[in-house]
Amino acid sequence: MRLLLDMNKYDEFKLNVWAYNTLLMCLSRFVMIEEMKCVFDEMLSDLIKPDIYTFNTMINAYCKLGNIVEAESYLSKILQAGLSPDTHTYTSFILGHCRRKDVDSAYKVFGEIPKKGCRRNVVSYNNLIHGLCEAGRMDEAMRLFVEMGDEDACCPNVRTYTILIDALCGLDRRVEALRLFDEMKEKGCKPNVHTYTVLVDGLCKDFKLDEARVLVNVMSENGLVPNVVTYNALIDGYCKKGLVDVALDVFDTMESNNCIPNVRTYNELISGFCRIKKVHKAMSLLYRMLERKLSPTDVTFNLLVHGQCKEGEIGSAFRLLRLMEENGLAPDEWTYGTLVDGLCERGRVEEAHTIFSSLKEKGIKVNVAIYTALIDGFCKAERVDFALTLFKEMIEEGCSPNACTYNVLINGLCKQGKQLEADQLLERMPESGVKPTIESYSILIEQLLKESAFSHAYKVFYLMDSMGHKPDVCIYTSFLVAYYNEEKLKEAEEVMAKMAEEEVRPDLMAYTVMIDGYGRAGLLHRAFDVLKCMFQAGHEPSHYTYSILIKHLSQGGLDIKTEASSINIADVWKVVKYETLLELFDKMGEYGCPPNTNTFNSLATGLCREGRLEEASRLLDHMQNCGISPSEDMYTSMVNCCCKSKLFEDAARYLETMLTQGFLPCLESYKLLVCGLYDDGNNEKAKATFFWLLDCGYNNDEVAWKLLIDGLLKRGFVNRCSELLDIMEKNRLRLSTQTYSLLLEGLDRTDNK
Repeated sequence: MRLLLDMNKYDEFKLNVWAYNTLLMCLSRFVMIEEMKCVFDEMLSDLIKPDIYTFNTMINAYCKLGNIVEAESYLSKILQAGLSPDTHTYTSFILGHCRRKDVDSAYKVFGEIPKKGCRRNVVSYNNLIHGLCEAGRMDEAMRLFVEMGDEDACCPNVRTYTILIDALCGLDRRVEALRLFDEMKEKGCKPNVHTYTVLVDGLCKDFKLDEARVLVNVMSENGLVPNVVTYNALIDGYCKKGLVDVALDVFDTMESNNCIPNVRTYNELISGFCRIKKVHKAMSLLYRMLERKLSPTDVTFNLLVHGQCKEGEIGSAFRLLRLMEENGLAPDEWTYGTLVDGLCERGRVEEAHTIFSSLKEKGIKVNVAIYTALIDGFCKAERVDFALTLFKEMIEEGCSPNACTYNVLINGLCKQGKQLEADQLLERMPESGVKPTIESYSILIEQLLKESAFSHAYKVFYLMDSMGHKPDVCIYTSFLVAYYNEEKLKEAEEVMAKMAEEEVRPDLMAYTVMIDGYGRAGLLHRAFDVLKCMFQAGHEPSHYTYSILIKHLSQGGLDIKTEASSINIADVWKVVKYETLLELFDKMGEYGCPPNTNTFNSLATGLCREGRLEEASRLLDHMQNCGISPSEDMYTSMVNCCCKSKLFEDAARYLETMLTQGFLPCLESYKLLVCGLYDDGNNEKAKATFFWLLDCGYNNDEVAWKLLIDGLLKRGFVNRCSELLDIMEKNRLRLSTQTYSLLLEGLDRTDNK
């Protein structure tokens, strides 16, 4: 631009009005307002008369920014120049008002266009329709869409349809969006990539993932290339559904189609893996990001810190904090909130409080989530008095407690038997401007039922109902537990009938409670009826559900003197016979819910935790004979059990099988195996195992944290740690500065012991 203006000083290179307009239009595309003003001023000083196109370009640029005042100054210039505003002028003002969220003013301009002798065009309609949609005035937008043809004989274009489809999807009106999509095609208006992407995103948010995948294929068949936003919508949908491996397949397809993943793509996958407790896979994605020169954001690190905390890996969470800083990012209140919550979940409340106390000097504002996590931690540590002190401090600091804060305190008071104080706190909530939630009542009801105070519990139940809170599955489940504990089967069945009447669907816990209730009553056929209903409702039984079933099946099969009903649920896997497991499979088949991968995985997990490797191996063979492939979690249980039983060759064999089947074993398994082999004196096999894992795409830092620092150094294998570190360096596997510092510090400390 500077060059052109400098050349303009010479007569042979003088710019005309067309050249100036072209330059202004190019700058307008990037909303380079200051540069546009310079060009406009240069134009005037060069005695070139601006035309309507010049003024419209300036007005449009300001309107894109919502700067109506400056835009109006150029409208005055149009009139001063003896020109008349045209459709493009008014259309820009519609856009400007909409950008300022002033849709009513945009509507006035829209209505003025015919009065000024101009004709509204499709862009005029699109700008106003988009403004109405953004303001949540969807029905008005739809009416305007219908009026397009009647008022101005104006045909909607692909942008009109896409704006409306996008808005309808955002309001969960996806059936209407699909109808509009069909109408669009019927009228010969071809959807573009954005239209398809908006619909794919809408379908994914509805978890209609198969339909979304079909739509992407249709899109490709129509010659349109899905972009990174399209793929991200699919990946996010699969991750939120827990189908992260399918999301990873989409990721691979995306790359094979030369569509480069962005930071959001990686963040969605990282979130997905953390959600299903596969944080080692999420960490490997961080490694891939850095390899591809993509800069992780604070969101990336916060997701990983949260994932490590949820898996109980607090040490790795703190290491990520340092890695975050090394990458030029500052931990925020969400990062520290996650750490405080993670420490509290592990009962490490003093450490959590130390972090909390340091936040002010770090310039981090303590938010309601951090206070609530800490208050909850002290309540669970049976230090309710200190939790109440924190609650008081929170209010004094100007941080308003929310319903969740009150709920954790109410729960803490109830657990300490301070029912009166809990009731009083519930009563104080509305006075403090906080409306009690269904959970507030649920906590009280559960505690009252534990004390067999049924009449008092029902009073709270009806109070809650009168306050407009419809009882949820958790509250009904509390009543079920209480009635089963009191052996009141009839009353429990009445609760189930009430749930059906109120259309409250049982969840995993409710089904498990019902199964246990019928099992206690000796009605195993009814328990298996419930199991069948559970499968039909799409709920996978948990490890605990299977433990309950096996406990009741074992009544006639346990070779012990005590009654099965008196066996602690934690002891079931110590005493269960293999034949009882086969009986469970037969019963499940008989009731139309044959065992699946999850069934075998749950049973193997229970056996392996008790070191019953022989039975777990038989279970694995039985599973494969049934044509069911073992899951990654099942192999992990087998590997860990082999290591604890010092059967390292068997553990290594299972790990090799996992790798050949495309699984990425968790680093904990490798840690157990490598450290076990060194303990056993099998140094060469330990080194060979370490070589395997270096080719698997793990995050190098996490390999060093888990195997070298938490594994070898903690066991005093200083030389072995140095040896494996040398291997990493020779293979050019780069570690972060902070990981090197931790290793050197650990090596030095262990050497000096």
